[in-house]
Amino acid sequence: MKKSIFGTALVALGLATSISRAAEPVKPTLVLVHGAFADSSSWDGVTRILQKDGYKVIAAANPLRGVKSDATMVSDLLSTLPSPVVLVGHSYGGSVITEAANGHENVKALVYVAAFAPETGETAAGLSGKFPGSTLGPALAAPVPTTGGGKDLYIELSKFHAQFAADVPALAASTMGVGQRPIAEAALNEPSGKPAWKDIPSWFVYGDLDKNIPAQALGFMAERAKSRQTVVVKGASHVVMVSNPAKVAAVIETAAKASP
Repeated sequence: MKKSIFGTALVALGLATSISRAAEPVKPTLVLVHGAFADSSSWDGVTRILQKDGYKVIAAANPLRGVKSDATMVSDLLSTLPSPVVLVGHSYGGSVITEAANGHENVKALVYVAAFAPETGETAAGLSGKFPGSTLGPALAAPVPTTGGGKDLYIELSKFHAQFAADVPALAASTMGVGQRPIAEAALNEPSGKPAWKDIPSWFVYGDLDKNIPAQALGFMAERAKSRQTVVVKGASHVVMVSNPAKVAAVIETAAKASP
């Protein structure tokens, strides 16, 4: 009799545990989209934290060729993900996620990391010049003509540290500069389509010493998008996710845990 009661108790305990686990909400997949003059490795510090906390992370490779074409690539990726998704964009990657999230019911939140959140018809170049403070133009190297007739843009290596990653150690910034991926000039001047942030909740995090996109412009976009939370990191550069991965990861996790 004792064995029977003990066995019944174990079965009940197992059933209760199974029910408890079934009731736990599924953690969303976190899709991170890098911006211009960077690559997927710019998310490494953030990724390590998110993975440690039990999240599935995908650092998507952004072609940096054009808003619509880049957004289509990310949209195709989103179509393969059955679970809820938090879509995160850095810099120009913000323009990409703003368009890519449209039509995807699985995208529950957008997180803008020192990123553009354009309205219909706006361009990255136009938004960065909307308020004073960007010094990107003078920091660019001579444009590289492409076979298709366009131009690729890079940041001059000697100016990369001060312009793009001033709060990152010099050696790390030098490595980032060498490995930077160019953006097509046309991409920065391509008008944005329908803004997903009008239908999907958004979160913003950026540094107050961003020299690519002025903090005033980032604050303007956050307020316009009715950001649920806006975190301004004191002393942070344009690559706030590299210099302050814990603070950026915290914002992403807040978005991941938020109710609709």
